[in-house]
Amino acid sequence: MKIAIASDGKYVSGHFGHCEGFTTYDVEEGQSLKKEFIPNPGHKPGFLPVFLHEKNVNVIIAGGMGETAQELFKENQIEVIVGAEGLCDDIIQKFINGQLNSTGSVCTEHAHEGHCED
Repeated sequence: MKIAIASDGKYVSGHFGHCEGFTTYDVEEGQSLKKEFIPNPGHKPGFLPVFLHEKNVNVIIAGGMGETAQELFKENQIEVIVGAEGLCDDIIQKFINGQLNSTGSVCTEHAHEGHCED
């Protein structure tokens, strides 16, 4: 399984589309085996779900994400977890341990600064 976390530095990004990139983790049998950073190729409508699907991502984790993006990820067979915050390495451990739940929140405000409000 491959999990991508929208990230800014070592932290979960507040909004996946405006993140610096994606920290990906290959997880097998309850362990993170490989960690890699993929720079964000750019925020274009509908592009990132397909881009991450082509990278074999199974789950996307972010602080916030718009409704259309969430639907596009689901169409690409990628599970969406939103509402996460903190260090990416801590979040992946919570995911592995079954302690990470999606808040299901949808970003409705897309300010140019990349901040997101519910």
